[in-house]
Amino acid sequence: MKKTTKTILVTGGAGFIGSNFINHIYKKYPYYDILLLDALTYAGNLDNLREDMKHSARFKFHHGNITRADIVSELVAKSQIVVHFAAESHVTRSIYDNAIFFETDVMGTHAIANAIAKRPVERFIHISSSEVYGTALRDPMDEDHPLNPMSPYAAAKAGADRLVYSYLHTYNIPAVIVRPFNNYGPFQHIEKAMPNFIVSALLDRPLTVHGKGQSSRDWLFVQDTCEALDAIMHADLDKVAGQTINLGTGRDTKIIDIARMVLKALGKPGDLIKFTPDRPGQVSRHISSTDKAKAAIDWQASTSLEEGIERTVRFYADNRDWWKKYLWMKELWGP
Repeated sequence: MKKTTKTILVTGGAGFIGSNFINHIYKKYPYYDILLLDALTYAGNLDNLREDMKHSARFKFHHGNITRADIVSELVAKSQIVVHFAAESHVTRSIYDNAIFFETDVMGTHAIANAIAKRPVERFIHISSSEVYGTALRDPMDEDHPLNPMSPYAAAKAGADRLVYSYLHTYNIPAVIVRPFNNYGPFQHIEKAMPNFIVSALLDRPLTVHGKGQSSRDWLFVQDTCEALDAIMHADLDKVAGQTINLGTGRDTKIIDIARMVLKALGKPGDLIKFTPDRPGQVSRHISSTDKAKAAIDWQASTSLEEGIERTVRFYADNRDWWKKYLWMKELWGP
């Protein structure tokens, strides 16, 4: 690939997947400049980013909300590629306090899609979510699976997803809609299931499992997601523009089995698992088709669930100071 200087705008890049993606791009492409727009809500943390990058002329952080059209337009005008992660992303919180989800996820996406329609970029990668599908109606779930969001969070993500789709067809923006399945790995907020289980086990506290833990998910290690997004950034535009692409492993694992794998990795007893009533809007099963990602960008997940859990457990065991500041939120929201 020709080493051409580009400016990449990443929204929500201080969050979990976004920060892993920025760290990946910064290290791999020393000729790319990175603009980060993030509101630094509770889930955004600049400590997630590489220290050397934060002091580099190739990186610039802009503290602001994705719904601010003036800020978004200014940054889009400086960019060739836009990768849009910014969103509220916790299912349980969306059940009890959901207005902010529609403001950020839908209106924030509206602001950035509008800016791109007015100031064209080379490509726009919108990070949607497998949650837009709801429970699997067929196995595996391909990109044509019906959208049946089952929580306010999923509905907000579905609204943003379809908004980008409409701009793609109305304004011909070079958009790619990406629907990652359940990501896990370093720097994930402890409100999410995998880190919640790990932190609970490290503290010898109960691992709270909804219902009987029979709901299953397609678990994707975050570094694999970063490599897929990298491939989408650099694929021939005619292969990806206008496409919706799932990112998953094609394997689903029950929540109860994830809890057991975490306990095994840490040498903790199985009786730490505690069952609690099922969560409203619970999705029973998610499993991704991998065919389109393989055909369009020649990508497939390379990290096994066993290896991914081992690497994730190691991160939380070795970085207690990073997650201890969030413990009060763990008590408030649970898994």
